[in-house]
Amino acid sequence: MSDIIRRDPRAEWIARNRLHPLHAAMQPAQHSWMGPNGVIRKNPHGIGFIGPNGIKRIDRSGAQQGGTSKRSAAVEVQLPLHQVPAPAFYISVVPDMVGGRLSSHDRDLLGLAHQLAGNDGAVLAVVFGEHKESAFATAGVDRLLVLEGEEFSGYAPEQRVQGLRAVDNQFSPRHWLLPDSRTGGGELGRRFASALGERPATRVWQVKDEECIGRAGAGLQDLARPVARLILAAVECAEPVSETRHEALPVELSTAVARSLSRIEDLGAVAVDPAAIPMAEAEFIFSGGNGVKDWGLFHRTAEALGATEGASRVAVDDGFMARDRQVGASGTWVTARVYVAVGISGAIQHLQGIGACDKVVAINLDPGCDMIKRADLSVIGESAEILQALIDAVAAYRNDAKRDAA
Repeated sequence: MSDIIRRDPRAEWIARNRLHPLHAAMQPAQHSWMGPNGVIRKNPHGIGFIGPNGIKRIDRSGAQQGGTSKRSAAVEVQLPLHQVPAPAFYISVVPDMVGGRLSSHDRDLLGLAHQLAGNDGAVLAVVFGEHKESAFATAGVDRLLVLEGEEFSGYAPEQRVQGLRAVDNQFSPRHWLLPDSRTGGGELGRRFASALGERPATRVWQVKDEECIGRAGAGLQDLARPVARLILAAVECAEPVSETRHEALPVELSTAVARSLSRIEDLGAVAVDPAAIPMAEAEFIFSGGNGVKDWGLFHRTAEALGATEGASRVAVDDGFMARDRQVGASGTWVTARVYVAVGISGAIQHLQGIGACDKVVAINLDPGCDMIKRADLSVIGESAEILQALIDAVAAYRNDAKRDAA
């Protein structure tokens, strides 16, 4: 067994959140306290731990206390299970699934669907093709329908509309929810609305009191209308599901999806220079800070990874990067799916600017800095050695791919 103590960020967050239903269960047991007369009292029943055979053991050395061990793995948080055995109706959600995984926008959409479903309805997620997501249950999915087939791969909006129409005929959802995004949901939702003859509610950021409120007038005004059957929701339209886990039971279509005579030919993705992508629209950002000593190596690593370069305010002020590359509250607020911070300690303004990023990777020498606390994955070490190892790993991966192709 490894001697490394593993941390569970979710368990730590629940222990700090007094409003979470599992907050009390995550609190450490109190073994001693000072009584009213100044005498230290001890709880003899709170000392020890439950062994593998169910018998309580007591370790007088102090290595194990309160039922936990220094060598034990992190406590698994078991959220209450939300079940809908016989749904009265369905709320269908079509997530973008960029990269085969749920994005933060998709999770917001599932949170909105959970609000509309209440206790009687079930949230039905419709996913096209293969995916890599394994957390549908904790994201709020009650039923999962995967439409597989080559006809749905790539850019095939017409065939996907046919698939959604088949789902609509079989399940008759009360509402359809799609992300109003540039990554496919906005266009697919409008095409689907046209096929159904529905008037969709677009750029919706709130659903309340049987009304959906969307942005209008170039984002300067709000437009309220009765809740539509087809809703194209914006980012942060609702809080994502975090306090329950769902069944995510797989379902299938009873009939085959009709083939459409496509008038669109997918020629594949167009190569784009990462340096030409605006910071606010970049999906993969490689950002450097005061801890970067070899900027030439930093630029080579970003080029090898195909990432858009960013920087902290200190790096910009020192002249290592242009002003339009600055990330943070005083620079550009970014919404990247992956944000890599190299040598950035994590000032409050910088952390504010990356608040909407899905995954944050930190490379730093200081294990106690704020960026390490914010990161989903941390690498502690000298940045030059880690960046060179990244370049070597990318080169080896591409060489293996070329040999496999040959």
